[in-house]
Parts: sequence; structure tokens; C-alpha cells
Amino acid sequence: MELIADVLMVAGSFGAAFYCHVLSLRLKRFTTLETGMGGAIAVLSAQVDDMTRALDKAQGAANGSASSLEALTLRGEAVAKRLELLVASLHDLPDPGLTVAAASRPEAVEDTLVEADRRLRFVRRRGQRETLEAAE
Repeated sequence: MELIADVLMVAGSFGAAFYCHVLSLRLKRFTTLETGMGGAIAVLSAQVDDMTRALDKAQGAANGSASSLEALTLRGEAVAKRLELLVASLHDLPDPGLTVAAASRPEAVEDTLVEADRRLRFVRRRGQRETLEAAE
């Protein structure tokens, strides 16, 4: 009886050794860098590093563009304010189309005043519209 138990014990040990050997071969094939999962992980890791570098470059370019755009916007707003002042000051000047002969005709003077009033209303409306847009 003892001999049968020893034979079964040795057979079980050889079976376990064979099973461990098969598992070892499979694990080696699984972790090889060229064809197995280790290769796939190495490739993915390299791609993640490349994408991280590309993302950092893109963020730097976007930050540079944003600051440049902000500076240009501020400059444009300053120029727009100056132009508005210049246009508003033009309303104070006499109309060059109004000559001395035309000034003697009351209807010409009235037409010129109506035109000047129309321009002034246009500038005021545009200023109000820009103020509303800026508030939004």
C-alpha cells in the first residue's frame, strides 16, 4: 500500500513539474519584447511619451497665441477708442462741401445739419451697441 502511495506521489510530482514547465514556456512567450505582450506594452509606452511631448508643445503654442491675441485685442480696442474720438471731433468741424454760396441758401444749411445729426446718431448707436456687446 505504501508503494502505491509513493508511486502516485511521484506521478503527481512529475505532473506538477510538467505543468510548471508548460506555464514557464507560456510566460516566456508572453513577456518577450519582440512578439509578446511585453512588446506591445513597450510600444504603447513609447507612444504615450511621444503624445505627452506633442501635447506639451501644443499647450505652449496655444499659450503663446492666446497672449499674442490678447495683446492685439487690447491694441485694437485702444485704436477703436481713438478712432471714435477722431470721428466725434470731425462733427465739430465745418462741412467742407458747404461753401459760402451754399451757406446763403437756408435749405442747404438745413440739409447739412440733418446729415450731421444723422451721422452723430449713427456713432451714438454704434457706441451703445458695442457697450452692450462688451457687457455680455
